[in-house]
Amino acid sequence: MTELNAEHARQAIVEHTRRLAESAAAARPDAVVPTAPRWTVTDLVEHVGQTQHWVAEIIERRITDPAQLPTEMAVPPAGPSEWQAWLAASAQRVVSACSDDAFDAPVFNAAGDERSGTRFWLSSMLNESVVHGADAAIVAGRPVDIEPGIAAALISNHFAMLSSPTWEMQRSESAHAIRGTGQTLQWLATDTADDTGAWLVERRPDGAAWRPATQQADVTVTGPAGSLLLILTRRRPLTGVQVDGDAALAQHWIDHTAHDAG
Repeated sequence: MTELNAEHARQAIVEHTRRLAESAAAARPDAVVPTAPRWTVTDLVEHVGQTQHWVAEIIERRITDPAQLPTEMAVPPAGPSEWQAWLAASAQRVVSACSDDAFDAPVFNAAGDERSGTRFWLSSMLNESVVHGADAAIVAGRPVDIEPGIAAALISNHFAMLSSPTWEMQRSESAHAIRGTGQTLQWLATDTADDTGAWLVERRPDGAAWRPATQQADVTVTGPAGSLLLILTRRRPLTGVQVDGDAALAQHWIDHTAHDAG
């Protein structure tokens, strides 16, 4: 799986959370986020900050039993004037919790895969800051800028989640919808190294599977890694990239692979 250097990931969480805060401050607090229409900008800010504090507590306390997960969320700021400082603090807390010393410590991994709990949460928090940072930029009318290496790592994380042992339990409707009879989807990034920018997905009867590989597929979607990430996370439509083969197959995959309720 494509993984970032841990320090690079930590820096990216802080940077993308900062950008999110700036974009949120430039938008109306009650503005609806078009890429997450159940949320306003205020909801978006509170979700990201509370999630970062929640995850930090899991790692700090070395929680391994899901029954012991925190039940109280951090108190959100009183208003927009406090957003930037509050998000800066939540980002710093979670990256400090995800220190190198914590990687081998026993920590609950919600995906149930082979990653250590801290590595799982580091990828998850990077995804939160980047994808929700894109949400905030879009609502504020600002450009979305995602480094290709970061986007590639998050695409790998995206597929890892969709094929993880716990995905069916968490998102049963999605898990069943993306099963198939051997249909294949190839995703190719045009701006990364060859060994980090190719993802092959196979829809099997027992669930979806993926691996980093390049081969002929029923549909191939090619474009910059950042564009692929935003398409896969349903922040942009399946446009502006090259689609060869069964476009309906790619669209079906996108339509049935939401990570959250935003």
